[in-house]
Amino acid sequence: MTYTLYIHLINDPPLLLDVDELPTATDTLIIGRNPRTRDGKDYQNILAEVTTVIFPMTRISFIEVMPDQEGPTILPFRD
Repeated sequence: MTYTLYIHLINDPPLLLDVDELPTATDTLIIGRNPRTRDGKDYQNILAEVTTVIFPMTRISFIEVMPDQEGPTILPFRD
């Protein structure tokens, strides 16, 4: 399964990355594909032809996991 992460870099604008696995607490790097801004445009600090990037965790402030577009629908609880 592919996850889309919204990576908040220290002193840089955030970007979206596609990853195969969610990072764990012991990871020191994040390797992601298809770096882009939230609106789908090329990220300003990465060349347009780059498809895979590696960021050290020391450069990352926090990570948001974007909702899956094909995920299951959660139904409300009813009595």
